[in-house]
Amino acid sequence: MTVRLAPKLTFGGGGLDWSEGINFARMREERHAKARASLKKHGIAACLVFRPENIRYATGARGLEFIDQTRYTLLAEGHAPILYEPHRSVHGIHPWIDPDNIRQAYHWANGAPGPAATQATAKRFAAQIKSQLKEFGLEGEKLGIDRIDEPGRRALEEAGIHLVDVMPAMLEARAVKTKDEINCLRMATAIAEVGWCAIYDKLRIGVTDRELVAVANEAMYKAGAEEIWGVLVSSGGSGSGTTDKIVQPGDIVTVDFVRSTYMGYNTCYYRNAIVGQKPSQKVRDLHRREYERIYRALEAIKPGASTADVAVLWDTAEQKGAKSEQEVWCDDMAHGLGLWLYEYPVINRLWSLEHPQIFQPGMAMAIEALDPIDPTVGRVKLEEMIVVTEDGVEVMSKLPIEEIMVAHPLLTG
Repeated sequence: MTVRLAPKLTFGGGGLDWSEGINFARMREERHAKARASLKKHGIAACLVFRPENIRYATGARGLEFIDQTRYTLLAEGHAPILYEPHRSVHGIHPWIDPDNIRQAYHWANGAPGPAATQATAKRFAAQIKSQLKEFGLEGEKLGIDRIDEPGRRALEEAGIHLVDVMPAMLEARAVKTKDEINCLRMATAIAEVGWCAIYDKLRIGVTDRELVAVANEAMYKAGAEEIWGVLVSSGGSGSGTTDKIVQPGDIVTVDFVRSTYMGYNTCYYRNAIVGQKPSQKVRDLHRREYERIYRALEAIKPGASTADVAVLWDTAEQKGAKSEQEVWCDDMAHGLGLWLYEYPVINRLWSLEHPQIFQPGMAMAIEALDPIDPTVGRVKLEEMIVVTEDGVEVMSKLPIEEIMVAHPLLTG
């Protein structure tokens, strides 16, 4: 097995006539084709997707999901996808979609208008979908859905539509990334590293966790981030939430760039630094143990191997002092990355030993390690972002990881 660093970026976010980094038109076409092929494999003639990542994967369209179920897409065998949008302002934004296939969506604002209005609107929504299925000649066929609230589900079922879960088919389609998707993930990783460097420059005694979040967000948006769900900063073992805690001498600052996106593609990327002094042997040992667990797991990942082959390498819940694997399911784990934070495959002892998944070239993952918080040390967590290759893995993340970083070493002594 081979573990190596992914190539450095040779492109940016801007378009060039003399070079090509990410071919977005090709990416849209390949994703759409993969979604259709997976639906056919699973025997689903049509699907109605509401999750933003599934809409984007199938159509290339991005919109505002400020209320659940304001947007949805109907993807049917033999027909171009129909994109249902909540407001007319979307028209003309997606020139690769026939304007006739951008339709008005029905939504009920999470039930805020009241039960009567919700029920009436949900019935109109169901009638809209049933009519379109009939026009496609698919009336009576199974309709795959990814998520829908109870009023919507009830309305579709009362309209006589047979609903099935489409998420396995969509996750299977999204599991192996295309060349352009991998390049989007590489860009997202590089942008997260810009955020870390902004934090590192600011990281000194007296700064607050919240200030560090602010400088990271500014730097990442300037570098081209599309959206930033969270830069989670915790110092001195304060947990995984960000507060106004002041960084003190000897604090370990742990940062997670979670769902920082480029063109919708997500990061999950942990690093740590100790502030103001050299790390003790105890800190170095803790950091090293986590590093070695991650890289021991990476050595086991290759096409044809399974997630069970990796999960078996990690300590049991009992060895970690826990009562069940459910308690520690995300201490040592890996999860697929793409247009969402959790895609195929997932590796941990909770699921992988009994329900293994097989690695394929092109799968992208984040792999992480965490030990119980030691009050005398603080919280330390490490994570690498990787892509499965033909003979092993490439590591997309490039920040130092073998030893804990030291910031503003005033007290090195």
